[in-house]
Amino acid sequence: MRKLFLPFSKPTIDNKMIKEVVDTLKSGWITSGPKVEQFEYSFSKYIKQKNVISLTSATAALHLVLKFLDLKEGDEVITPSMTWTSAVNMIELNGGIPVFVDIDPSTLNISIKDLKKKISKKTKAIIPVHFAGQPVDMDAITEITKGKKITIIEDAAHALGSYYKGKHVGKNSDFTIFSFHPNKNITTGEGGIIACKDSFAAEKIRILKSHGLDKNGQSRFLKKKKIFQYEVVQPGYKYNMTDIQAALGIHQLNRLDEFIKRRTILAENYNKFFQKMKFIQPLSVAKYNFKHAWHLYIIKLDLEKLNISRDEFMRRLTDLNIGSGLHYSPIHLHKYYKAKYFYKHGDLPNTEYCGNCILSLPLFPKMTNKDQKDVIMAIENIIFKCK
Repeated sequence: MRKLFLPFSKPTIDNKMIKEVVDTLKSGWITSGPKVEQFEYSFSKYIKQKNVISLTSATAALHLVLKFLDLKEGDEVITPSMTWTSAVNMIELNGGIPVFVDIDPSTLNISIKDLKKKISKKTKAIIPVHFAGQPVDMDAITEITKGKKITIIEDAAHALGSYYKGKHVGKNSDFTIFSFHPNKNITTGEGGIIACKDSFAAEKIRILKSHGLDKNGQSRFLKKKKIFQYEVVQPGYKYNMTDIQAALGIHQLNRLDEFIKRRTILAENYNKFFQKMKFIQPLSVAKYNFKHAWHLYIIKLDLEKLNISRDEFMRRLTDLNIGSGLHYSPIHLHKYYKAKYFYKHGDLPNTEYCGNCILSLPLFPKMTNKDQKDVIMAIENIIFKCK
């Protein structure tokens, strides 16, 4: 057994990143300023999308997109139940009705077949999740929604660095949400970005993120413009990213391709091992053209043959000093949503099946080959004792 605990995720922080943050602290400018502008510019170039807006979190990003859409009573927003709760909470808090769609159990991505069934005249938006870094088949969703006034909001919290048919995810959708939480492919501590296809929408969302101030009001302290007056054009929020966060993000983004290269090597090592192992199955790889960002490495346990629960499997990993994660517990069966919308077991069979048997294994750029061998040995140990 390992002597030290191996977490399932750990951010990579180097001396350049630390120096950039320290320089920012010493500069006297620590809220939104030149570093945020630089980070947004670099991010825009990386994903090749002109309109990007940095925020305090991906949750804030989704909040503002849904606020911009101005959901009315009865408006439905379709999303997988296999997602993080913030996405569904934002639908609920913005007055929409979350409509849960089942998943493809082989990839955990949205089921196109079930999505077709769930679209109605009340559907205002669809939020597909690029699960674990593997892009959804966006062409199929575009085809389904052709001719309908339905907004596509790509949840790319897992997918920075993922490409779909030669283009970075979100390049052609209405809105795309990215996350910079510490367990993501790059981090700003906390933070997020909205990528917008439409410049008008981007400008409106920029106003919403900064108290509802017009452009002059938002930039009145920048570049010595000597603008003292400000104008509130609508009620807004305070969701601005700080220069401290952006200072970290600038150098994280510079190393993103390097991070993904290491993640890919580790993922391929896992794949080779699990091809030979009974009772455990990795997620499948889709047949269409894409590049995987490998945010997570998820396995499915054959619980019947193992005669052990997923939670007990995770506890035994912890006892062997190996961390793991759960991504995710189906939202439609959580107390609030189950009670309000009368969901029950069996409504989303693939989601429920996977929700009981999946777990995420350690995967991060600083993870060594020895670390990965320790994970594999721990899994072998648990399986041997389950027989």
